[in-house]
Amino acid sequence: MTKIEKKLEFIQKQIENAKLRTNQMQEVKIIAVTKEVDVTRTEEAITAGLTHLGENRPEGLAKKLEAIHSDVEWHYIGSLQTRKVKQVIAQIDYLHSLDRLSLAEEIEKRSTTIVKCFVQVNVSGEDSKQGLTKEQALQFVKQLQSFTKIEVVGLMTMAPFTEDEQVIRQVFRELKQLQQEVVQLCLPNVPCTELSMGMSNDYEIAVEEGATFVRIGTALVG
Repeated sequence: MTKIEKKLEFIQKQIENAKLRTNQMQEVKIIAVTKEVDVTRTEEAITAGLTHLGENRPEGLAKKLEAIHSDVEWHYIGSLQTRKVKQVIAQIDYLHSLDRLSLAEEIEKRSTTIVKCFVQVNVSGEDSKQGLTKEQALQFVKQLQSFTKIEVVGLMTMAPFTEDEQVIRQVFRELKQLQQEVVQLCLPNVPCTELSMGMSNDYEIAVEEGATFVRIGTALVG
């Protein structure tokens, strides 16, 4: 087995154990965050069986797309500048950082297909993190219901970088609660069934709290 295959097997076991501990039934998809690794390492990840890849810069995404022609799904996980929507939006399957109306309007203008989007929520309220407050997010998804090129498949957040498990858990729990509130609105184009939360240091907690996508870089391909 390659190093990535061994790491993937370990992470998959950890995810299954986390689900068992909390009686979670959801499917959890692993996004291999390849933003810091080269094409060769990215191809090794694909060979290991990873089919969801995450990039955070238009230039990095373009470089990988030029070199890699495997059947994978591309996730844009970084902040996307409005002026760069045109060069990115047709190349990705998921956007994890929808956080403002101007970005949504540019996607609506530029995209020729429906884009699966996660609304980014800054649950922790940290100044260093981007995203909407929980209150803003609820109003934002209501504004998006009439957009024909945007499908709000879920919500995304990042927990504080801390060893305090309870702090991390509370952030993920609040995002899950917010997701359920959005679902109850029954808005067109806003199914909001997914939760993108959890990274290398906290993905087990995220799974325990209902994550359906985890974004793992260092612990997997780093």
